[in-house]
Amino acid sequence: MLVGQILKTKSPEVISVTPDQTIVEVLRLFRDKNIGFVVVSRSPGKYLGTLSERDCCNAVAEYGTEAPMMRVAEIMNRSLATCSAQDVLPLVMAIMTERRTRHVLVMDGNAIVGVVSIGDVVKHRLDETLRNEEALHDYIAGTGFR
Repeated sequence: MLVGQILKTKSPEVISVTPDQTIVEVLRLFRDKNIGFVVVSRSPGKYLGTLSERDCCNAVAEYGTEAPMMRVAEIMNRSLATCSAQDVLPLVMAIMTERRTRHVLVMDGNAIVGVVSIGDVVKHRLDETLRNEEALHDYIAGTGFR
C-alpha cells in the first residue's frame, strides 16, 4: 500500500503551531482537536520542527512545573521524519522504528501534504490482514470466485 492511499482516507488538515507558543497552549490544542502531534512553523512552508505529546511529557519530566510555560521552540524536535506519497507502508514503518517516532510527515517537494501516524499504519495493516484472511477463507471454501 502506498502512503498516498492512506492520505486519501484522512483529513488533509495538518495542524501547526508557532515556536513562540507555550506548551500549555499546545496541550490545550491537542485536547481540543483530539490530536497528539503538530508541525512547528513561523509561516506557511517554513517548517522548523515538530512537537508531540511525548515531547511534552519529556519536558514535564525534565523541567517539572516550569514546563507548561516553556516555549515550543525550547523542546520541539528539529529533525523531521519524512516520506513521500509514493512510498510504501513498510518503508514508513521502518522510518518510525528507526527514528522512534509515531508520526511521519508526508512531503511533496518542500510542502507537507499530510501526516501518517502509527495509528494509521496499524489500521491499514489490520484492514489488509483481514482482507487477506477473507480471501484465504473464500479460496479454501471455494467461494468468492467468478
